[in-house]
Amino acid sequence: MTLPPAVRITRLKSPRGLRAAARLLAASDPWLRLGLDERRCLKTLTAPYRENYQAAIGVKFAGLVTVAMHGTFRGYIQVLFVADGCRGAGVGEKLLAAAERRIFKDSPNVFLCVSSFNKGAIRFYRRQGYEKAGLLKDFVRQGLDEILMRKTRGPLLRGKGKHG
Repeated sequence: MTLPPAVRITRLKSPRGLRAAARLLAASDPWLRLGLDERRCLKTLTAPYRENYQAAIGVKFAGLVTVAMHGTFRGYIQVLFVADGCRGAGVGEKLLAAAERRIFKDSPNVFLCVSSFNKGAIRFYRRQGYEKAGLLKDFVRQGLDEILMRKTRGPLLRGKGKHG
């Protein structure tokens, strides 16, 4: 029996590492199909209040997750990416679990969007306990929809409402 490779998750802050990650995103789906170039991907990764975490197998870059902890959807996973050659090795699950641990420290909800054409990703997120929370028609490009998904431990505010 072969053991899965050890995946190490660390914070990614270096400009060089972020540029390399943006280059990989722009060259793969769904970013490629959505027409998001390297410049646009880098802007997403370096926007204020983003936390980037990279996965590595040995010294090889294996993937990235980007979390936004401010705004209406505090606890939003902006990017989850697994590099070619590392898919199917548990990297996505480990990145998602790391993002969830981070988010659930400060929020009872994890949100993410997945392109409606990305059937494999939709199945992956459902297996991880995510449910559809809404549909964003023509959100990034005309004719391409995004599905808003949520995993929750409860509402933002505890207790009954003022009139409940």
